[in-house]
Amino acid sequence: MAALFEIVPNISEGRDRSVIDEAVAGVEATGAKLLHRTSDPTHHRSVLTIAGTGDQCVAASVALAEIAAKHIDLRTHRGVHPRIGALDVLPFVPLRDATMAQAVALAHEAGARIWERLRIPAFYYGQAARNPKFRLLSQARRGEFEALATRADAPDTGDIRLHPSAGAIAIGARKILVAFNVVLASGNLQIAKRIAAQIRERNGGFRTLRALGFQIDATHVQVSLNITDVYATPIALIVETIRTLAAKDTIAIDHCELIGLLPRDAVSDVARTTLGVS
Repeated sequence: MAALFEIVPNISEGRDRSVIDEAVAGVEATGAKLLHRTSDPTHHRSVLTIAGTGDQCVAASVALAEIAAKHIDLRTHRGVHPRIGALDVLPFVPLRDATMAQAVALAHEAGARIWERLRIPAFYYGQAARNPKFRLLSQARRGEFEALATRADAPDTGDIRLHPSAGAIAIGARKILVAFNVVLASGNLQIAKRIAAQIRERNGGFRTLRALGFQIDATHVQVSLNITDVYATPIALIVETIRTLAAKDTIAIDHCELIGLLPRDAVSDVARTTLGVS
């Protein structure tokens, strides 16, 4: 049985459904399987969850990069989420009978093929990082598209700093990650940013947690979460901590959003923690 991998491309288009429909068709033409799609107009971003063999995932990656470059011009793109590329983030995740070393090799192969075909450079992050300073995605994406032309660090693949309209791509290899948003019933962005700073790992908060604060509209802000090890940091604990911190400013949680998929065990953990159901 062939090894199975997942890719979770983040595309800098969250408003034009036809572009994402074309991206999905491009994925399916490679034999890879779309598991989930979600788009957000405020973030101006879509996230696809795709599974397949290594060859299928690399082929799907090249197809997505080509479709994104055809339709997305970052010189006019505006959204609340940071981005450096039309196809912005491309992580490879080992699933069945697959190793992290294989995922790293696939990430590097995808970057090389995208460069050869489209002349879009790549920075490698996570387990695929060649430069230690790009180990974290936030470091690879530092300054966003607008800073690529003047950054001192060169891409890992490609001899130009950016494609003029499609930017660059952050390509990585990692374990399963859970993307989860907590939306607060408040328009105060500073509160969301403060809570994000209090709970994220790099400020001494929850281990494996990355968090940012975003403005959604005049009456809602969002604490956006990436949980890199959902078993080390349970979702229920994070949500309850945010609820407690927000309550200090008499603010309630409006709702929560799951972006993409999560392991079944993580859902079972929430049921055990919050409902006492085993």
